Amino acid sequence: MNIILFGPPGAGKGTQAKFLMNKLKCFQISTGEILRNEIKSDTNIGKKIINDMNDGKFVSDEIVNNLIKKIVFDPKKKGKLIFDGYPRSLSQAKNLDLLLDDSKQVINLIFFLNVNKETIIKRIEKRKVLEKRSDDSLNTILKRYDTYMETTKPVLDYYSKNLNFHEIDGTQEIDEITRKIETFINV
Repeated sequence: MNIILFGPPGAGKGTQAKFLMNKLKCFQISTGEILRNEIKSDTNIGKKIINDMNDGKFVSDEIVNNLIKKIVFDPKKKGKLIFDGYPRSLSQAKNLDLLLDDSKQVINLIFFLNVNKETIIKRIEKRKVLEKRSDDSLNTILKRYDTYMETTKPVLDYYSKNLNFHEIDGTQEIDEITRKIETFINV
């Protein structure tokens, strides 16, 4: 089963992806984690990524799409992908469609975790203390939230027409969100 989880930074995509990964024995494809690994490895791509993230910008579609392509075509992961934070733009969504089509795969479920800015701020402040992530400064997160909401509107419109698209109130407690997701995967 291939699933897309999307929502603004701090919406709980990673938490829900881990739940789905364990329940379905799938692979979490976290663009955030992939990008942080590039930064840790201090590659040229990693240096470009850190500059974009620190400015509150999204990393270019070209960079992200190339990193995702390797994963989609990995035979061990075929039909077992949980996309966490990808796609974030219409061009990424269309790219994913092409990659899946070329690899003879489909998206089975799409979940949009809808969360307001106030909830995001509370979660990011908590996550910053617990996880000590360098990309969790409040100013950076607020810029990323606004950019996300602006660039993701076309992605929402693109996916919301699909029968397998489900919008979930992401301001709820983690367990409640998980239960809602479970109702769709247990059908």
